[in-house]
Amino acid sequence: MISVIIPVYNEVHALPNLLSSLDRLEGEYEVLFSDGGSTDGTLELLAGRRMITGAKGRGAQCNRAAAEAQGDVFFFLHCDSTIPSDALFHIRAAVDRGARWGCLTLRFDDTGFAYRFGGYMSNLRVRWGHIAFGDQGIFMTRALFEQVEGFPELPIMEDYELSLRLKGMKVFPVQVKSRIITSSRRFHEGGVFRVTWDMQRLRAMYRRGVDIGTISQAYRDVRKSNE
Repeated sequence: MISVIIPVYNEVHALPNLLSSLDRLEGEYEVLFSDGGSTDGTLELLAGRRMITGAKGRGAQCNRAAAEAQGDVFFFLHCDSTIPSDALFHIRAAVDRGARWGCLTLRFDDTGFAYRFGGYMSNLRVRWGHIAFGDQGIFMTRALFEQVEGFPELPIMEDYELSLRLKGMKVFPVQVKSRIITSSRRFHEGGVFRVTWDMQRLRAMYRRGVDIGTISQAYRDVRKSNE
């Protein structure tokens, strides 16, 4: 069984599209939401669905849900993404062929050239750089997840650090053809190229060993400047 794990925090406006795609999923699966203290009606919208609650922090939220999950494969999904009904079949097929972790093929919901180019570069990064981010829908076998002791519980960069650790172990991601459609909302104010540049700068800071609290504050400043 595949455990679909979705961290949420004040995402009441983003969730309806995701819920529609989840309700169309095929295959053997369970869905676990992990809330970090929402106050905007998210919990009410998800009433009746399996919910894990605790402190905010995407890595910690994912880890809490994984600890409660029953599947032999975990699929971590952002709440502003949607997936096709056969996505889990592609994941299961990849795992059956020996994949230990990977992601889906990213496309943004805005079809302008800059967004298509951004999606192309993100997909290229998986194949050439062996780095996958959460907006691409990361899947991983339970065995590997437990081996790496889950997501690093950082305020930011948890998916990047996980990818770096796995790359260091020479366990590389497999990208399946199934497409994940992710919201382009974070690019709309600042623009694709500016936001991409800002994120590259923050990752470079992380690689240089800059304090994670400093990087987290810099990320908040970037978000504010792009609003």
